Amino acid sequence: MRRVLCCAVVICLASAVSAASVHFVRGPVVTDAGVILVVEGKLAGLGEGDITVLVNATGIASVECTNPGGNVAPGQDTAVSTSGSITLPSAKNGHLTFAVATAPPVVPDTPTCPNDQWSAGVTDVAFTGGTLTVIQGGEVVLTTSL
Repeated sequence: MRRVLCCAVVICLASAVSAASVHFVRGPVVTDAGVILVVEGKLAGLGEGDITVLVNATGIASVECTNPGGNVAPGQDTAVSTSGSITLPSAKNGHLTFAVATAPPVVPDTPTCPNDQWSAGVTDVAFTGGTLTVIQGGEVVLTTSL
């Protein structure tokens, strides 16, 4: 019994040490691609199991409004948030290269446009911040600000 307990403790400590050593080998490289944010990088120190990379971003969207006749006018700039994620298979030798993009943000037709007859479209986002989170085995193993 004593031997089994000792092995269980060693296994728990080994997994905690593995999760604590996740780090960037390259990146993160953040690219503002107009209405989406793309984040790329290479991680090391990963253990076994699928890896999910999640990006959350915030910014100010430039909006254009289109009326029922097809005429376009500037809309109200609007604070937005968006996210994107990718799940990849277990890392080879603890290393993983990833690229993840956020979804284009959606803004409501009103109050960004004069009334609900107009439709709002995002033309650009000035991204102001965000986070990247790496999850493996249901646990967060790395979080960093973008």
